[in-house]
Amino acid sequence: MVRVSRQQEDTFSVGQSELDLEVIRKILESNCDLQLSEAGKNRIQYCRDYLDHKLSHSNDAFYGINTGFGYLQHVRIDQRQITDLQYNLLRSHACGTGEYVPRPIVALMLLLKAHSLALGHSGVQTKTVERLLELYNSEYLPLVYTLGSLGASGDLAPLSHLSLPIIGEGILTDAKHRQYLSKNIMNKMGWQPVQLQAKEGLALINGTQFMSAYGVYCLLQSEHLLKLADLIAAMSCDAFNCRSEPFHPAIHELRPHPGQKEVAAYLWSLLTESTMAKSEGKQLQDPYSFRCVPQVHGASRDSFYHCREVITREINSVTDNPSIFPDQDLILSGGNFHGQALAYSLDTLAIAMAEIGSISERRTFQLISGQRGLPSFLVQNPGLYSGLMIPQYTAAGIVSQNKQLCSPASVDSIVSSNGQEDHVSMGANAATKCLRVIENVERILAIELLTASQALEFRRPALSAPTIEAIHRDYRRHVPRITTDRMLSEDIEKSCQFIKNINISDYANAGSYQIC
Repeated sequence: MVRVSRQQEDTFSVGQSELDLEVIRKILESNCDLQLSEAGKNRIQYCRDYLDHKLSHSNDAFYGINTGFGYLQHVRIDQRQITDLQYNLLRSHACGTGEYVPRPIVALMLLLKAHSLALGHSGVQTKTVERLLELYNSEYLPLVYTLGSLGASGDLAPLSHLSLPIIGEGILTDAKHRQYLSKNIMNKMGWQPVQLQAKEGLALINGTQFMSAYGVYCLLQSEHLLKLADLIAAMSCDAFNCRSEPFHPAIHELRPHPGQKEVAAYLWSLLTESTMAKSEGKQLQDPYSFRCVPQVHGASRDSFYHCREVITREINSVTDNPSIFPDQDLILSGGNFHGQALAYSLDTLAIAMAEIGSISERRTFQLISGQRGLPSFLVQNPGLYSGLMIPQYTAAGIVSQNKQLCSPASVDSIVSSNGQEDHVSMGANAATKCLRVIENVERILAIELLTASQALEFRRPALSAPTIEAIHRDYRRHVPRITTDRMLSEDIEKSCQFIKNINISDYANAGSYQIC
């Protein structure tokens, strides 16, 4: 996901068309440069010309344009101080703290902010949006902190840190996480600070691009893990000598939730090619963590679809305030910066992904429990050797942490700005929690893969499905079979890296396996 090369052949035009998950994935994977489309330039300039004319011919008060902000919205700003107001806004709101936002998410923030401004209802200058894109295209990205946003009034603090380099202030970082004063990098790049005009400071920091950038990144990670979870579960099913009939299409036609049907169809097509699945002596029914994979994984997939719909709508929206409508001669204050929809969706996605980890850990537990002809803890001479006893402890601990992280942020609120901003979404907290959950799920699945691969060895000479055998073969090139006790944290880390880097479409029966 991280942009690692500056050798691009393609350029993506921001503001030319809507963004979606697939478009953003291609932008990130291709390392392409961004440029402002002609359509975007025209919309931005049209809105800016209207705003300049309005301010020069009207004595009306317009929130954040010629007034103070938040509780200070009643304070009228002198025409000669309107520009100073925008600079003061960026500086005073840069109050982020905590850990640094991952660079891929900072890059997404720049893309999403530029795209929203290019819709032409924010009153910014063209050069302001172009500077956001120049930052994206450079090797230097703004230093942004994870803590500081309430998820309403926009992501004020993180977006302030994102925007300060536009005026030559704040901090930039390179791919090696070295930090530089923005003014020094601007001199190196030959850039001049953008001279902000009325409304621009507010347009830059008033929006949901911190939450939505996290949302996009979490969706991209989740999509990959949802596919892998099905594949690893299938490996576990064979390793545990499970029946394949719970995945028969007829069962799922009786309860046709889309995600459930997709997962069942994939497992059925995979396991019907497995010789292990056709072996005799199976128990009449399997534990729920195997038998109910379509119902659980499928429900998580359906939640993913809902969250993708909400976040896709959000990233193609105008979320700063006030909104400018040149054709209607209107400047309207509203609340499009409020992140409630995102907060709900990010909480939902976290819960859905946490359940993927929860059921995965149960399969791991079953595999090491000494049932169905498998040795206890999947090692010869258990007792002398502990085998895979403790990785299950690790998975269990991570699962419990996810349960704690899944307490919804969206039901919380706190009063700010002296009561003016009296209900907030806490969507930023939902966003950062969601990413932690997803990263934890990756580790849990890595432990299941480690365990299922070991269990599969005890079923030889029987073979699983060709796809599963191919993945098992490639996995063994990174993580060897466990015959005696060793430090398994390295195996878990190698399993995590394998999961990060695997391309499921490279394997037979998986090329057309897509999240719909």
